[in-house]
Formats: sequence, structure tokens, C-alpha cells
Amino acid sequence: MKRHNILLLLLLLALSLVLAACNFGGETSTEETDGTETEGTAEEGPKEISLVVASEPPSLHPQLATDSTSSAILKNIFEGLTSIKDGEVINAAAQNIEISEDKLTYTFTLRDATWSNGDPVTAEDFAYAWQFALNPENASEYASILYPIKGAQAYNLGEGTAEELGIKVVDEKTLEVTLDNPTPYFLELTAFKTYFPIHKATAEANEKWYTNAGDSYITNGPFKLTDWQHSGSLTLEKNESYWDAANVDLDKVNIAMVESETTAATMFDAGEIDFLGAPFQNVALDVIDRYKQEGKLTIKDYAAVYMYKFNTTGEFTSNANIRKALTLAIDRQALIDNITKGEQTPALGMVPNAVTGFEEDRGYFKDNDIEEAKKALEQGMKELGITDPSQIKLGLSYNTSEAHAAIAQFIQEGWRTNLGIEVTLDNSEWQVFLDKLTNLDYDIGRLGWIADYNDAYTFLEMYNSADNGNNDTGWENAEFTKLLDQSNAETDPAKRLELLKQAEAILMTEFPVAPIYYYTNLSIKKDGLENIEPDNLGNVNLKYVKYNN
Repeated sequence: MKRHNILLLLLLLALSLVLAACNFGGETSTEETDGTETEGTAEEGPKEISLVVASEPPSLHPQLATDSTSSAILKNIFEGLTSIKDGEVINAAAQNIEISEDKLTYTFTLRDATWSNGDPVTAEDFAYAWQFALNPENASEYASILYPIKGAQAYNLGEGTAEELGIKVVDEKTLEVTLDNPTPYFLELTAFKTYFPIHKATAEANEKWYTNAGDSYITNGPFKLTDWQHSGSLTLEKNESYWDAANVDLDKVNIAMVESETTAATMFDAGEIDFLGAPFQNVALDVIDRYKQEGKLTIKDYAAVYMYKFNTTGEFTSNANIRKALTLAIDRQALIDNITKGEQTPALGMVPNAVTGFEEDRGYFKDNDIEEAKKALEQGMKELGITDPSQIKLGLSYNTSEAHAAIAQFIQEGWRTNLGIEVTLDNSEWQVFLDKLTNLDYDIGRLGWIADYNDAYTFLEMYNSADNGNNDTGWENAEFTKLLDQSNAETDPAKRLELLKQAEAILMTEFPVAPIYYYTNLSIKKDGLENIEPDNLGNVNLKYVKYNN
């Protein structure tokens, strides 16, 4: 009997060990992998991924942010009235949208959604945010993207009042918006960051609410910002208050700030990050061939242009023929074949071929047209009263990056060899670089422009005025601005397209900017990650990412 009890106890003990090892009953356990501890169930722990961005986000205020690094974060912690999924507009914070027959009035009915602190998202939160962007005292560089709204441009230019805006809060859940002209892409605009709401009560209580993570950083998107180590890292966690939280797969996103593309590639190879590709850093030039050979690299076209802007108020770059000479004397195809290696397309206009209606070459100039470049240089020197190209002293500025440096060195050598112009290279940290461009403290400056919405206007609109916050060239042209205004009032799609092409032709005659190539998006990802590749506007919507860890 005693022996039977001992055997029974041994059997029970063995069974309990099996049950414990299998974690039957769903009790939490702590697993140790790669030296880190993760709390969760033994069957499936928290779904957590690691990414990198190239720098500190310059601003995490939806109405003040202008750059792709800030946008990559904002688009995942805030949500507009609409969103873009698979290239199509879908309802987001708005549950229902009614459009008047004349296409001028949009009535948005908000769904029952809450902010990350539990407060309801209201129509007033949207109206407050939009008025903030348009208030000239706040100097929002993206205010012009709100100009389709009635009275918006006048208010932003100090010629109207907030009361005259076509933004009406009907009740807590209803926002009525009246436009100046029918705008076929308006519901794409309402998915853009400048149209995001902000928590009015928080913003009124603390004007610096957006500078740190914590209780004052209130968001309405699928993720919330739970930690922000400035110049170090950001942490996003699933927002359980989000109206569609049940369909958000990821629990946590760790985002380190890594300036070097080469370092980022090393981190990916070591398994320290799970995805690499803009807007979450770039694939380093020196590993592209290897990733291609290994079958890891994904290459996708998207609506974006890599370009050099000119300070048209500069001593030499004020001359259109000098700008033309520099633009024509770039061997874009050789740059792509030997340096970028990402199957990009030479950019011979401002609007990428990926944009509807702009698929064909518009014939503004030829790639690497040295003969015409020399003619323009000779004419420009005559106009400036100089006789030797060596008298032209220019600086080429770019934000710190191995890729931008390699591109700049290639183009610098071409200008020296073919035109006899010596150009000094100047690199700066991202925020310092942006300040230089804004203050016209440069001669030639590198920038990329990704479509804010799927329409040619997004590539042209920034040059409608020298005062436009995204212009950064000092250039403006009355006829160009007139054509853009006419395109906004034109309801016939074919006629509108022709007006936009005429405007682009002016831009490519006076050359305040030298387009270099139309982007492709190169990325690599860890096995088990799904839906993380950027869309054709370069957006990574973490809400839809699935992780089968």
C-alpha cells in the first residue's frame, strides 16, 4: 500500500511537470531568447518587431512635421478621416462620408472612436487641428495642402479669418467641409498627416505637448508613443483604445535611430532588426548586389523623385542658364547603373512616370546632354559677366548619408569634368540640413519628394509661391501659379491634365530644381513578416503588418 502511494505520487508529479512544461491553462511564463526576457504565453508571446530610422524625427506634431522620418511615425500613431489601403481610399476615423452633387461640400460622420486617454474623438478635434495649421502664427510649412478648403488660403496668408473657413462643426460627431473648387483627390488629402486631428484639450493645456512621450502625448491611431529617447529610440505600443484594435496584430514596435545605412544593414544581417527600407532607413548601396543574389531584395516603383534644388537667390544659382547647365550635365543612367543600382528611372521632369497622365517622357531635356549644357553654361557666364567656369563657386549640401554622399561625389565629378565647375560638398545632420534649406543657406541642396497623394499637383504645388513652406528655392513664376490655380478650378480631367503639364514645362524651363531619378523602394524583411512593404506612396502602415513569430 505504501509502495502504491509512492508510485501514485510519482505519476502525479510527472504529470504535473508535463502540464507545467506545456503551460496548459494559459498561465504566463517568462521565456529567455537571445539574452532577453519576454513575458507572454509559452505558446505565443507578444508580437514585437524592431526597426530603425535614420535620425531623430524633427517634429511629431502632425501639423508641423514636413519630413519622411516624422511622417513614418505620425502615420502610425494618428489617424485621419480617411486612410489609404492598397492604393484605395477607405474610411478611417470617419464612419460615413456624404458628398454634395456639386462636389463642394463633404459631410463626415465620425465613428465612435476614442483617444489613447479614453476621451472621445470629436469633430472639434479635427477643426482645431486644421485651424492650427492654417493660422499664420504657427508657420506650418504644409498649410497649403489645406488650401482646397474654402477660405483656407486667405486665412493662411493673413487676408481672411478663421470664421470664414469652410470648416463647420455641426455636432460632436459631424464635420462639414466646404471647398473652393471641386477637388477630385480631396479624400486622399484627408488621409494625410496635416489633416490628422489633435487632442484639443491637451494642446490647449500644454503647447509643447508633442515634444515628449508620456501622458500628454495623446493619439488616436492604432499605436501610441510610449517612449521617446531623444536621438536614441522610439517605442510604439498597440493602442488598446483604438476603435479597430482587434485587427492590429503587432503589440510593440521598437525603433532605433541609426544614421548609417551600412550599420543598419549589419544590424539586419545580425537579426537585430526585422525590416530595412524607406521610410525605415535605406538599404545600403554596398549590400544591394548581395541581397539581390540572395533573393532577399524587394524592388518596387513608387511616386517619388530624387532631386537637387537650387537657391535661386544665390550669386551663381540665381542664373537660369547656370541652373540649366548643371541639370543637363548629369549622367543619370550611369549614376543608376554604377551607384544607386536600384533600377530607378532617370528623371527628365518633376512628375514621376508613375503618376497617371505622366507616363511618357515630356521632352523637356535629354539625359547627360553635355553639348546643350555647355551652351547654357556659356550663355549663363555671359549674363553673369564672367569668362571662366572656375570663377563659379558652388556648394552641394546633403543630409548625412553614405548614399547621398556617393551620389553627390558622382555628380560633382561630372560637373568638374564636363563643365569645369568645382563644387564643394557639405553634409549636415537632418534637422540642421532642413534648416539650411528653409533659410536659403545653400547653393544646391539634395531632397527627395514622395507624393503626398496620387496626383501630379503634389509635385508642383510647392513652387506656387516663394513663401510656400516646402519651396526652399526662392523661385516663383506668375504664369506657373496661374496655371496651377486654373487646374484647381478645371473640372474636365483632360483639360486639367494639360494645365498641369504646361506648369511643369515652365518649371523645367527655368530649372529651380534638377530632377535626377524617379525612386524605387528597396527593402528586405525577416521571414514571417507580412504586409510591411511600402505602398506606392512610400507609406508603411503598421496596422496591417502580420507577424508569424
